[in-house]
Amino acid sequence: MIKYLIQKEFLQIRRNSFMPKIIFIFPIMVMCIMPWVMNQEVKNIRVDVVDMDRTTHSQQLVHQIEASNYFIFNGQKATYQEALKDIETSQADIILEIRDGKYLIAANAVNGTKGSIGSAYLSQILVDKLTSKQVDKLIPETNNSSTRQLVDSSTILLYNQHQDYKVFMIPALMGILMMMLCGFLPALNIVGEKEKGTIEQINVTPVSKWSFILAKLIPYWIIGLVVLSLCLVLSWLIYGVTCQGPLWLVYLLAILLALFFSSFGLIVSNYSDTMQQAMLVMWFFVVCLLLLSGLFTPVRSMPDWAYLTTYVNPMHYFADAIRTVFVRGGTFQSIAHQVFALMGISSFMGIWAVRSYRKNY
Repeated sequence: MIKYLIQKEFLQIRRNSFMPKIIFIFPIMVMCIMPWVMNQEVKNIRVDVVDMDRTTHSQQLVHQIEASNYFIFNGQKATYQEALKDIETSQADIILEIRDGKYLIAANAVNGTKGSIGSAYLSQILVDKLTSKQVDKLIPETNNSSTRQLVDSSTILLYNQHQDYKVFMIPALMGILMMMLCGFLPALNIVGEKEKGTIEQINVTPVSKWSFILAKLIPYWIIGLVVLSLCLVLSWLIYGVTCQGPLWLVYLLAILLALFFSSFGLIVSNYSDTMQQAMLVMWFFVVCLLLLSGLFTPVRSMPDWAYLTTYVNPMHYFADAIRTVFVRGGTFQSIAHQVFALMGISSFMGIWAVRSYRKNY
């Protein structure tokens, strides 16, 4: 019986002129465009410099700012007030004033992220420059080993060695695609049948609730796994980014996430009467789950009450686990906690989806 129900679902998808296109074009567009757009690196920070000292050291510092990939040198201004006018008219983001060997950094904090991170970048350049200047003074006077260590210090990057933000975001985009395909589509499918009245034909048949629910979910699980495979291929072909850990763990995490969102979508559809109602409810919960999951910002930066929500947020477990496997090459032992948490939450939602479905309306 379930075989024919699944066949019916695939026939409905194929006969819909719009659905097959969006199922495959949407993931391709997301993987080709979004990794370039969803980038939280702060670049192109416009800097005004007010150099009152005009020393060799201050000019070297200005040239170093000009050479940085993060800054756009906006020119040197005669006074601080002249540079401040650029800030007020949004023609500059940061002012660096050099006076009597002292340094003042003033940032436009209307965009708090750009202002704070830009100031941190500029402060790091100042610290490096001042440290190198102090070392140059110390080296002729002493052969202290600590001085040599300061000169020879280096940073070793264990993961994402080129510090490419796309490597960090590609696994997150895979989770978002699984959420959209396996969450929204089943929910809209059932509500659409309610609006058309075709679901009444199922209600009068001896089809069990489990068979009906599985027939609604399995086609979208298959589509989700096909799309995931397509994303892995595009990630390799376009960005040269491949999974560092076992691929079967990526598929296991995707299946568990698909089970949760497909079950959640069915729960919403069971309590909704129209597609507009289902869409609004789904969108409300999906946005909350995404923003509180750590996909875009660290969860430890949240207030304590918001951080507590991550314990029941499947997107948080998925994002943490897939980045561990995809970027760091983690094994099952590394993500066992996240896998069991996802399994528990998804199983609970699956049971709720079946129990909330009513055959008789």
